[in-house]
Amino acid sequence: MIALIQRVNYARLAIGGELHAEIDRGLLALIGVEKSDNTAAAEKLLHKILAYRVFGDEEGKMNLSLKDVGGGLMLVSQFTLAASTEKGLRPSFSSAMPPAEAEALYDELVEKARAAYSPVCSGVFAADMNIALENNGPVTFLLRS
Repeated sequence: MIALIQRVNYARLAIGGELHAEIDRGLLALIGVEKSDNTAAAEKLLHKILAYRVFGDEEGKMNLSLKDVGGGLMLVSQFTLAASTEKGLRPSFSSAMPPAEAEALYDELVEKARAAYSPVCSGVFAADMNIALENNGPVTFLLRS
């Protein structure tokens, strides 16, 4: 499982022009699901997202996690993260999990996140979404389970 996390001052997600989800200071996590992923991979990735130290402490060093600062978490499914881009000029999605299975695992990740932490919001799997955000830093990391 893949997460592209961005430290944000805010993130707002709209579907069909209507606000669906928003957070203030926190993390926007774009989630990619690959064929080999399972519940254990989702749990490992969630632990990393919640515990990864990307926020500055009193000395400005990245020593604090999302949990430490009490920031918001926005989870958004991002099919294209599973693309292979090594060859040619067109991405291959052969490593991506089929949509029905990927949706179930993504939904499980969101449920586990909501059970473990608050506030958590999410996008809608396979929806056409627009996200407005202010990246803080910018600070962006690619995490894998």
